[in-house]
Parts: sequence; C-alpha cells; structure tokens
Amino acid sequence: MGSNQSWVTEFVLVGFELSADVEVLLLWVFSLFYILSLLVNGVILGLICLDPSLHTPMYFFLSHLAIIDMSYASTNVPKMLVNLVNQNRTISFVPCIMQTFLYWGFAATECLILVVMSCDRFVAICHPLQYTVIMNWRVCMVLAVTSWSCGFIQSLVHAILLLRLPFCGPRKVNHLFCEILSVLKLACADTSINQVVIFADCVFILVGPLCSMLVSYMRILWAVLKIQSKEGRTKAFSTCLSHLCVVGLFFGIAMVVYMVPDSNQREEQEKILSLFHSLFNPMLNPLIYSLRNAQVKGALYRALQKKRST
Repeated sequence: MGSNQSWVTEFVLVGFELSADVEVLLLWVFSLFYILSLLVNGVILGLICLDPSLHTPMYFFLSHLAIIDMSYASTNVPKMLVNLVNQNRTISFVPCIMQTFLYWGFAATECLILVVMSCDRFVAICHPLQYTVIMNWRVCMVLAVTSWSCGFIQSLVHAILLLRLPFCGPRKVNHLFCEILSVLKLACADTSINQVVIFADCVFILVGPLCSMLVSYMRILWAVLKIQSKEGRTKAFSTCLSHLCVVGLFFGIAMVVYMVPDSNQREEQEKILSLFHSLFNPMLNPLIYSLRNAQVKGALYRALQKKRST
C-alpha cells in the first residue's frame, strides 16, 4: 500500500437512492413491518414460555426461531430506518463489521434451526411411537446449542477474515446495511479467500441442509399418504406445507444472493432480496409456523381469557 493512502474509518450506506417523499413513505411502511415482526414473534415466544401445553420439542425450536427472527431484524433494520430520515448515512468501521458478524451469525443459525425443525417433524410423523424417546429434552438442547454454535463460529471466521483486509477507499457500501459481499467490494486487497470461504459456508449451511430437508419431506410425504384418517392427512400436509413455504423463501433467496454469480445489474435486486430477508421473513415465520396452528391459537385464547378474568 502506498504511504499516501488513508485508511477508511467509516463507511457510507448508499441504500435506495429515492426521493425524500418516497423515503418518508418507506420509513413508515418499514417501521410498521418491523414493529409487527417484534410484536408477533414476542407474542409467540411469550405463549411458548407461559403455556405448559406448548412445552414440546416442536415449540421449543419455534421459540428459538422467534428469538433469531427478532434479533435478525434488529441487527440492521433500526439503522436502515435512521438512514431513511438522515442524509448522513455513515457507519463506523467497527459497528459495520459487527453488523456483518451478527447478520451472518443469525442467518446461519436460522438455517440450521430450520433443518432441526424438519428433523423434528420427520420423527414425529414417520416414527410417532418413538418420538418422545428420540426427541428427548437432552437431544433438543444439544441440537439447539449446536445450531447456535455452528452459526456464530462460521460468522466469527468471516469477521476475522474481513478484519485482515485493508480498506483504503472508496467507502460507499452499495447496500442497505453492511452486507458482507458489498463490504468486500471495497477492500484494497485480494478477497479470493473470503469468497471461497463464503461459498464453502453456503454449501454447508444452504445446499447441504436443503438437500437433507427435501429428503426428509419426501419421506414425510410418503408417510402422510399412508395415514388412514383424512383429518390426520390434512393436518400433516398443512404442517409440512407451511414449513416448506418458509424453507423455500429463506433458502431460495439466500442461494440467489450468495451463490449466483454477481453483476452490477443485480445490486438493486439483491437489496430488495436482503430487505425481504431482514424485514418480511421474520414477520412471515410466526404467521406461517405458529398463528395458524390450533395449539397456538388455543394458548392465545387461554392467555386472553386469563387476562380478562384478572
């Protein structure tokens, strides 16, 4: 590096380059979605913690999903909202790297938790008599801890590899937040190692888990077709289809963003896809997984009745 080059101490988040009126509208819309996301996930988490009927492995993993979704959204949405009303869209170097670390960590953990949830449904439907033995609380705890640990260990590796790179300008991150691929484009050194590690992680936390989930759901589908009761088949199909909707949205978008070759024309599209991941997906998860579930509706009804009686 030349001696006349200065190191970057802060970045500028470009975001959506829109008119002031449109940005104000987006501020209200995004704020509404963010509040709804926190509210709905908070309600689900509270019901699971307070209602004994929901103290099962399935809802145990759903509680982790709710925590991840609230944390996932809170990693970058508040800064995004501030930038919509603030012309000074800078973010210091350390908070930027921290944002990258948390975003990747929560995203990777969610991938692994979704895999664990598909395994839970596989055991429940394909091996119902052995379910309580296989999915005991010790196994559930090990699966949850492993998912969180693997997710954030991978994220830590990316953060360390990012910190070793020199950033000497330009300093404009063409994204809504410090997304790792957008930050890497600003490095003043070879980022091939970072790119290889990102691709390897995508294979590990996207392609591998997605393939295993598809195999699980194919076996689940085969088992569901053997169920004699029409009501039982309908309930099982409903549960599996809701899970597949979430899996398709989350994994599909992630694979497009991180595994499809990059181009300048795709930058705006990637912003929209990342926005969906950060803002809409955390709100859709509880709606698809939980609030359409009879047990959760029953728990919500009992909680409301108990509040009224007091």
